[in-house]
Amino acid sequence: MKIGGLVRSKERFVKRRQRLVGPNGSTLKAIELLTQCFVLVQGQTVSIMGSIKGIKQVRRIVEDCFHNIHPIYHIKELMIRRELEKDPELKNENWERFLPHFKNRNVQRKKLKTKKAKKKTKDVFPPQPAPRKEDLQMESGEFFLNEKERQLRQRIAKREAQQAKSAEKRRERAKEYEPPVPKAKKPKKASEESAKEIAQRLARKAQVNSSKKRPASDLLL
Repeated sequence: MKIGGLVRSKERFVKRRQRLVGPNGSTLKAIELLTQCFVLVQGQTVSIMGSIKGIKQVRRIVEDCFHNIHPIYHIKELMIRRELEKDPELKNENWERFLPHFKNRNVQRKKLKTKKAKKKTKDVFPPQPAPRKEDLQMESGEFFLNEKERQLRQRIAKREAQQAKSAEKRRERAKEYEPPVPKAKKPKKASEESAKEIAQRLARKAQVNSSKKRPASDLLL
């Protein structure tokens, strides 16, 4: 049975093939035991060997697995059918009421934010083409010079650039030897008094209090 064309995305195909095999091949082993078939998953092919009934069951499980229906639902159904087959009273009855019915659930996943493309403004006139090298030379007047004059001009421009760069480096080196600017002292707040000032204030207060006190002779009279 070829399974390569059932899913377009390669990543999705690998995930669903692994889902069919299960952890350590446990899902595939359960399918083999319930359908009485030998199943081998290799690359883009599933090989099935067994009875016609079992092959049909395995084919259905494989196709549904690649259509995003987990094999565990089919395994559960096969286990219930196996138990019902043992009961002779239910042989001629409809088994639909015993079988599980799984609803399709639309699970909301996080949508990846796509960057909105900026709308291009439609200009009446096309943009101006970039100037050629010859055009730039004609503007500067270099185009009309001979080779010797052109080289001389380039050397002069190069020397001027070097001089400007060396002057800038000299200024940077001179900055290192400049003395640091002294920080301005903050004005003293009224609340921040020195210890000497506090002592003087307390002494004055004590003198005022002592002068206010009446002598003992006055109290006796």
